[in-house]
Amino acid sequence: MSIYSNLVVHSNLLTTDYTPTKMSRRARLPLMVAGLLLTAQAQAFLPTPAELVTTGALALDNKADAELDNNIKPNSTSNKDVTDQPRTNKTTSGVDNNVSSITNITAEQLLASWREKAKTENLAQHTTWRRLLYFFDDQKNLIGKKKDTSLVEDASFFLSEKGQQDSGAELDALLVALAEELAPTPNTTVKKNTAIKNNTANNSVLCRFPARVQWLTDTLNIDKTNWQAECPELNEWMQTLAPEQLSIMFAEEYLDNPISAFAHTLLRIDSKASVADPSQIHHAYALNYTVDGDPDDSFLIYAFKSMTGGYDNAIEIDPYPEKLAKYLKDDERDAWTYQLNLTPSEVQQIMLHVWETKGLELPYYFTTDNCASEVLRLIDVVRPQQHLLSRLPYAVVPSDVIQLLNEEDLLANPSYTPADDTVRQAALNQAKVAAKLGYQPLPKEAAQEIKSAERNPASSMSADGQTIRNLPIVASNNNPIDRHPLQMVQIGVGQRGDNNYIDVGVRAGFHDTLDRTTGFSQFFNLEGLAATLRFYDNDDNSNNKQPDSVVLQNITLLRGRSFNPVNSAKQGKTWGVSVEATRVNDGSQQAGSDHLVGSVGYETGWSWAFGTPSAGTGEMPPQLCYALLSGTGQAGRGINKGFRVGAGVNAGCRYQINNQLRAQAELQLPYWYHGSSDDSNARGHYWQPVSTLGLQYDIDKKQALRINANYEWQDRIDANDDVQLSYRRYF
Repeated sequence: MSIYSNLVVHSNLLTTDYTPTKMSRRARLPLMVAGLLLTAQAQAFLPTPAELVTTGALALDNKADAELDNNIKPNSTSNKDVTDQPRTNKTTSGVDNNVSSITNITAEQLLASWREKAKTENLAQHTTWRRLLYFFDDQKNLIGKKKDTSLVEDASFFLSEKGQQDSGAELDALLVALAEELAPTPNTTVKKNTAIKNNTANNSVLCRFPARVQWLTDTLNIDKTNWQAECPELNEWMQTLAPEQLSIMFAEEYLDNPISAFAHTLLRIDSKASVADPSQIHHAYALNYTVDGDPDDSFLIYAFKSMTGGYDNAIEIDPYPEKLAKYLKDDERDAWTYQLNLTPSEVQQIMLHVWETKGLELPYYFTTDNCASEVLRLIDVVRPQQHLLSRLPYAVVPSDVIQLLNEEDLLANPSYTPADDTVRQAALNQAKVAAKLGYQPLPKEAAQEIKSAERNPASSMSADGQTIRNLPIVASNNNPIDRHPLQMVQIGVGQRGDNNYIDVGVRAGFHDTLDRTTGFSQFFNLEGLAATLRFYDNDDNSNNKQPDSVVLQNITLLRGRSFNPVNSAKQGKTWGVSVEATRVNDGSQQAGSDHLVGSVGYETGWSWAFGTPSAGTGEMPPQLCYALLSGTGQAGRGINKGFRVGAGVNAGCRYQINNQLRAQAELQLPYWYHGSSDDSNARGHYWQPVSTLGLQYDIDKKQALRINANYEWQDRIDANDDVQLSYRRYF
């Protein structure tokens, strides 16, 4: 029954019970006037809309009787169909006309009351309200965001024309719309102050902005029971998803796809069935926030647009098995899932807010508005006391988000789901152990049968893709909660040739092969945005052999290697890439010195894993060796002819001595070419072997000591050796 119908019932009841007495009309008039005054005074103290409606109906019914007895015609402009009825039929003429007046008074009184309370509590500037409108008050230094302007430019997201710049105007517009929908009248002051469309299916503010309405009605204690707006699309959407619980799923870093190199997070929407049995993933949905990029763009264009907001975002809601299969089967990335400690009402409110925003076209920024930041933003919407997103102001990385949520006690019931290659590796490990027990090596054909994705369809997902299988595989040592912080600073002391120096460096992320391994996938190696300054103890520039006292030693934009050992179940190639500015020794000239050059390199080759893996896991053996073919181009003013290109082989091994100590040795054999030269003392091409050794000891999760040493096998440089001891702090 609609509010309008409720009002008619109240008025009819009052009309039926009212029985005029035999007192004269002159005697009745003062009483009616007094009744009206008393009613007007009483209305100011009545707390609920229902009571206001009932009292208003009684007062106006008395007034209507007085008008009828004095032969005063009702206002014919308010409802033509009513005035066409015989005046003797009070239930179809007088009462219907009174309903128009009743609703007018009720709407304006309610609106005035709500406005007063909203002003008193300053709701227009409330953190939750502004977060619902995409105002970013508590974020700092984020590209494309202004604190006084909503990020949303779509006019349909606002009721007020000033809503994007003025959260107060938008709040008032919503109050007006709610008052109108509580008491819809054709010609009222409320109607003149808004351009809201009629309360039709799916167009009511309750249907368009259910999260805003929910928060506002809860805050103002507004009774929604009389609102009868039909929202078939919203109802169907909520019934399909049936959200009971939300969890965050973390898919580990995947270097073979640069867009996925920093890992990925999405929300798992659980229904009652999947809450009762988490393995029943066909009863769950995935809420995925990603970039709506153009697949026809080249990688460089795609990356640039993703970084600078050149693409819009995309909110995808798909059956959970489809999304999970992409990570476990297609990319072969292990997944960790954590239940979010949210109340049922918070879960519902988040989903209502997603309904409001799922069709918006917002700019996507790879480092600040990504899959991980959206999880924090949604939690911030329902937790005004939380300021999660502002805790990561410069870049939002999925693993940082997992650690932050864990620190805030928002994660529970972690669940590990191994990827398909991890399941095959577990089977391979088990087969090798069984072969050793029989004092025989595992036959090559049997090992290949287990490793092959085509011949061994082993997976954590059932054959029909609808459930998660309960496999006897121990969780790997790659829970992102346990990893070291991604940012790092270091200070080191060392000696290059005869000169002592101090190194000071910083790295924005992520991890190299000597860093503490816990929390990362095996042999993960990706570094970005790093710089090192070197302070020498003298600036003896005689014969230009020694560098200045302070030099920029290195700036790394990107450096990484993807290891997929050929003797493991990992699929894919082993390759590496580097983009940096670094100091190099130019061996083309006699007694050459080092120079800062721009350098771009690529490697591709093979790697092998050795040793005994952790029992019961799908981990590879802990030791690694590799051989890579390399190509490098360098350019800088200080080197012969301003450039050199090189090709060669990089070979090395990494050894996990124990949980706290790792070592790595590498030999680089590049052959450099500068081009022909008229200078008889300058060589146009030459070999320049370099050997390096690294050793790191982990003091704890956030501290480590590292030794680096390298030697250049070249007689035309001023210093062949460089040895350094450094302290590293992760933060």
